[in-house]
Amino acid sequence: MTRGMLSILPLAVGAALYGLAFGVLAAQAGFPWWGVGLMGAGVHAGSSQIVAVDQFSTGSGLVGAVFAGAIMNLRYLGITASLAGILAALPLWQRLVALHLTSDENWALTMSERRKDSGVGAAFLLGAGSVMFVTWSVSTAVGAQIGTLLPDLDAAGLGFAFTAAFIAMARSMAPRRISAFLPWGVTFGLAIGLMSAGMSRALAILAASLAGLALAALLRKSGRHA
Repeated sequence: MTRGMLSILPLAVGAALYGLAFGVLAAQAGFPWWGVGLMGAGVHAGSSQIVAVDQFSTGSGLVGAVFAGAIMNLRYLGITASLAGILAALPLWQRLVALHLTSDENWALTMSERRKDSGVGAAFLLGAGSVMFVTWSVSTAVGAQIGTLLPDLDAAGLGFAFTAAFIAMARSMAPRRISAFLPWGVTFGLAIGLMSAGMSRALAILAASLAGLALAALLRKSGRHA
């Protein structure tokens, strides 16, 4: 477990800065600092929290915000499935804790280290995940407290941070090979088109993602997509 806690520290620093920025903007969208902290601990998924806060602050209501956040978390179905072998020996309650502590960062780090050392497993995942959990929960709450003391960042032209964060994430996930770019590009283009046509952002993201997955499956089946 200690190995995981130490290995994740460089990523935790980045998550702390991201959490502070999210907390500031969430507080200025009307969320109390303690509510932001509880959201960080209870949801523990930065991208879905950003979408939920953005949806709620623009008047979509609680149901729309929760729905949008849930869509962003659909990727965890695949992530948790990939951990089945690693967590199989743990009792149920420990598996549930491990899954709640799993984030993009500690999952990716665990899988990367496991490819180098087959002995890396649940203890590494839990150690890295506990550090990320505490880092995210505390940094978002602190950011929200800071946000109550700062001027309106959105009015100052800094409200683009949510959009910029997602552009950065999309850029990092973009395929490196031209042959793999088509499903990703179709998903991105379709989402923009559907939103431009008036569809809500949550539904547009869901519809575009399903279309991209379907196209990827077809290409894979046809043998044109590795």
